[in-house]
Amino acid sequence: MHDDHDHDGHHHDNHLDPTAARVKALETILTRKGLIDPAAIDAIVDIYENRIGPRNGAKVVAKAWDDQAYADWLKRDATAAIASLGFTGRQGEHMRAVFNAPDTHNLVVCTLCSCYPWSVLGLPPVWYKSPPYRSKAVIDPRGVLAEFGLALPDGTNIRVWDSTAELRYLVVPMRPAGTTGWSEERLADLVTRDSMIGTALAREPETA
Repeated sequence: MHDDHDHDGHHHDNHLDPTAARVKALETILTRKGLIDPAAIDAIVDIYENRIGPRNGAKVVAKAWDDQAYADWLKRDATAAIASLGFTGRQGEHMRAVFNAPDTHNLVVCTLCSCYPWSVLGLPPVWYKSPPYRSKAVIDPRGVLAEFGLALPDGTNIRVWDSTAELRYLVVPMRPAGTTGWSEERLADLVTRDSMIGTALAREPETA
């Protein structure tokens, strides 16, 4: 096993952390008082989770798969390359792209809190913010990936990147086989949020 973690610049669960629980309680109170519309809140969340969020990152990955010059730029200066597609904003100003390879798999975590590139990946999943994930991803990344259903070959080097307030990461998963000649839009459908965090691979063509 060749697991290591790079701090240059976190077991997952579905339970709310204390901050999320307080937000949920506040939402319930405001809803009961008629001060907010739950449907409106759901719509905003949907925008960040499915439209503003992972779809942006998926477009970045698809372009890198399809355009070697863009992939090279993304490696050199992810902040500028991502911004060139119009994806900038809060918690996404300074980015680094890390590319998976046959012998290397990248995993992103924030060990101190929950730093996350909202403008590229949308809202962070609950498990990303949970203390068990934040600690175990560093101590036992292979075990964490197994909990997500991702079993990598024994010889695969797993690199763990610690996201910070100054620098956030985007994992570029490997392009699935059988996608030669696909458009960037079609390729983007193979890219999931979890594959850009590193807890999954890109979808295979037959499952998209």
